Amino acid sequence: MINVMDHLKSYNEALWINPNFKPFSEATSVIDKLPVHFPTLSEIEDADARLRRFAPFFEAAFEETKASNGIIESPLVSIENYQKSVITFIGGRILGDWFLKADSHLPIAGSIKARGGVYEVIKFAEKVALEAGLITLSDSYDKFLSEPVKAHLSKYSIAVGSTGNLGLSIGTISRALGFKVNVHMSHDAKPWKIQMLRDRGANVILYDSDYSKAVEEGRKMADLDPYCHFIDDENSLDLFTGYAVAVLRLKEQFAKIGRLIDEDHPLFAYLPCGVGGAPGGIAYALKLIYGDAVHVFFAEPTHAPCMMLGMSTGKYDAISVNDIGLDNKTIADGLAVGRPSKLVGRVMSPLLSGIYTVSDEKLYRMLYLMAESQKLSLEPSALAGAIGPIKLFYDTPGFNYLKDHNLLDKMENCTHLSWATGGNLVPEEIMKADIAKGQNSDLMTL
Repeated sequence: MINVMDHLKSYNEALWINPNFKPFSEATSVIDKLPVHFPTLSEIEDADARLRRFAPFFEAAFEETKASNGIIESPLVSIENYQKSVITFIGGRILGDWFLKADSHLPIAGSIKARGGVYEVIKFAEKVALEAGLITLSDSYDKFLSEPVKAHLSKYSIAVGSTGNLGLSIGTISRALGFKVNVHMSHDAKPWKIQMLRDRGANVILYDSDYSKAVEEGRKMADLDPYCHFIDDENSLDLFTGYAVAVLRLKEQFAKIGRLIDEDHPLFAYLPCGVGGAPGGIAYALKLIYGDAVHVFFAEPTHAPCMMLGMSTGKYDAISVNDIGLDNKTIADGLAVGRPSKLVGRVMSPLLSGIYTVSDEKLYRMLYLMAESQKLSLEPSALAGAIGPIKLFYDTPGFNYLKDHNLLDKMENCTHLSWATGGNLVPEEIMKADIAKGQNSDLMTL
């Protein structure tokens, strides 16, 4: 067994298998005892219905949603060519079929945050408009583009702390609805994201410190304004529920291509993790829908492994990567978080199969391989999930997990799903530079 703390402190990659992982029937009894009410399947379906009610607004306000009639959804992509391209680096093959859930290409914000972030903002907008008598549930929601509704919403503001993608998502949708918006951003935020937010009318407040400080200051400022709605990435159940909607859509996509998911045809999901809200909501819904047929792993940078640190020590949000001497500096800006979500860590305790870390150098290398083999442009943090099957097959703890759960003879029929968190909005010159870094890497193994 690896010494997790030694690996974390030395910035070495690690795969931690969760000792608290339980069969789903037992996990639900643990979750039911938590002080927070996590969404039921019907509540996630209600969130899906709300997003669909807003489809006429999305279609009218965002050109890129017209092709999908205002439905914000990303493609499910077979990455067979990428699967073959990694063979050279690992000295063997990956059994099963490998797919990418391309939230990197979600409309509006080009990242996974276009799910939870957009959802929480529209839920608040709907509440305000209904209470003011400006809309009814039977109206077409393109009414949110009307002057009376936008004028009323302009009395309110939205605030959020972010390393980049959540702020971009919330800033974009908030301004489209007429809200004022303040995005508190950490030093990790990419300059192009900051500029894009400002170009879209958001007020961006920058901090020299990390993500946690940006959230803390954003919360303080919002508390002073009764007309401000603060979106708390660390603790928001609305964000969590919005992210969970992805799995309802994913189930439809698997059914459409005839992909069977059951205990003889297991699903392995690999989710990049920052503070934990997005992967937490998705993982939770995956377990609700697929139960013991799905095995979920989080992926983090070696310089910011906050969820692995919190869960492996049992301290959850009471410990930060800075506490063990890590610098929390990574090219994976969306994952550059020092302290994990209090909300997510505990609910994941009985559900999550494990967590692994990946180096910045490998993120660049996989970014290049994905662009070369699949013609898909992803930002570095989105590649964290693209090494998951390799960890499972070729790291000893991963192989032992397969053996201990009687999965080895099922791997030919399994489905691997790497979740791509962002990339579509990355400026072309930055994308080219990132691809070149991966191409020029002297990395010989993955």
